[in-house]
Amino acid sequence: MKKLIIFLSIIIVIMFSFFIFKKNQPEVKKDYWDEVKRQIKYFNTSNLERYKEYKKINPNMKINQIVLDVNIGIDKPFYTNVRSATNLNTSYILVNKYNYLEEDYIPNNLTNINGIKLVDCAGKSFINMINNAKDENLTIIGISGYRSYNYQNNLYNKYAQIDGIAKADTYSARAGYSEHQTGLAVDVSNSKLPYTEFENTEEFSWMSENAHKYGFILRYPKYKEKITGYTYEAWHYRYVGVDVATYIKKHNITFDEYYAMFIEKN
Repeated sequence: MKKLIIFLSIIIVIMFSFFIFKKNQPEVKKDYWDEVKRQIKYFNTSNLERYKEYKKINPNMKINQIVLDVNIGIDKPFYTNVRSATNLNTSYILVNKYNYLEEDYIPNNLTNINGIKLVDCAGKSFINMINNAKDENLTIIGISGYRSYNYQNNLYNKYAQIDGIAKADTYSARAGYSEHQTGLAVDVSNSKLPYTEFENTEEFSWMSENAHKYGFILRYPKYKEKITGYTYEAWHYRYVGVDVATYIKKHNITFDEYYAMFIEKN
């Protein structure tokens, strides 16, 4: 009888100790995705199933990158799962291979800038930038600004006929998907070398260090093709405003990433 009492006492002590131990342990989250949502500000509940599917395909990818990629849209092929662009006539409108402009979209306040057209705010900043570059004996000229839907359609079709659709898609936007239709994008040259060799100029080096001060970013940088869908273009700049451009340069991200993290409504 004594042994039984001792045995039961030991059992009671063990159970009580286990209860105290469990009580003092931090609470374990019941749902992994609830925790992800709590940690990542740009988590979009409507994308939950896509996050799960993308994670299965990329099991070793960090969860914040999974959420960001899906928010941008790159879990789907380019030109699929597309939607009409929002934030029209603002400096933070996003037009890419998932966000398009209607055929009749013409931005407000287009201004003639030395032979090209840009939205007024972008045009004023561009003039200020090239004038300051000129003070340092550098020549920056805009060779292409606003393009209409029809203009881009003809341009893209010409490239597609020459190189085929797959190749053309790496360097030219389909009609409605071109940033040039926003009036906020500009291709530049130094007037001496072909624009495709702009990277080899002093003007490019100057813009790499200073463009953000005027609200411009290099829109299609190196090693970001997976995100932008375009090969590196040293000559293509986009006006987004000084604050946004400064953040993008500092953190070495694309406008697509910035938009998905800070502008897109989740």
